[in-house]
Amino acid sequence: MKLFLIFTLLNTFLFSSVDINNASLEELATLKDIGKKKAKRIIKYRKKHCFTDIKELLKIKCICKKTLKKNKGNITVGKCNNEEDDE
Repeated sequence: MKLFLIFTLLNTFLFSSVDINNASLEELATLKDIGKKKAKRIIKYRKKHCFTDIKELLKIKCICKKTLKKNKGNITVGKCNNEEDDE
């Protein structure tokens, strides 16, 4: 039973979509070829600019079309919760 539970949780974690407007650093780092360094860049970018399309990730240093293509089915663009937009 424990093995089944672990497998189910792992499967959900590995194959769930990552919302680039709201994901944590750890969630972003699970994307293929992203890692923590690029995840930090994504978070820094989204603090100033809400994502409206996944192609906007190409504006971030070291994220290329190849990386975007590898993750296309795993990325979503949810509602932006950027509090700095009020400034």
